[in-house]
Amino acid sequence: QVQLVESGGGLVQPGGSLRLSCAASGRPFSSYIMGWYRQAPGTQRERIAYITAIGSSSYADSVKGRFTMSRDTAKNTLYLQMNSLKPEDTAVYFCNGFDSSGGMFSNWGQGTQVTVSS
Repeated sequence: QVQLVESGGGLVQPGGSLRLSCAASGRPFSSYIMGWYRQAPGTQRERIAYITAIGSSSYADSVKGRFTMSRDTAKNTLYLQMNSLKPEDTAVYFCNGFDSSGGMFSNWGQGTQVTVSS
């Protein structure tokens, strides 16, 4: 079964940090451009970070300098280190990937909720 399971979300105060994990199973993600996405209530899903086959990562302007994406290919796991969190970072965070033909790694998982609030 091809599956993505996000974890690590929670409630954090502004300025705090969280580290999200994305456990991929069923197939290796080495053939996919893997990314992190988020969706706040009433908004469309937004890609905020991705990592290429050669390991270079890119970020949306909204998170650049605060978030860092990484991967552990041996564990088939993605990570998102989130620092200096802001209330506007509040969203459900998802991971997924796309291959060279546009195919998705998996159906969207349930995501993990991140809430930044005092």
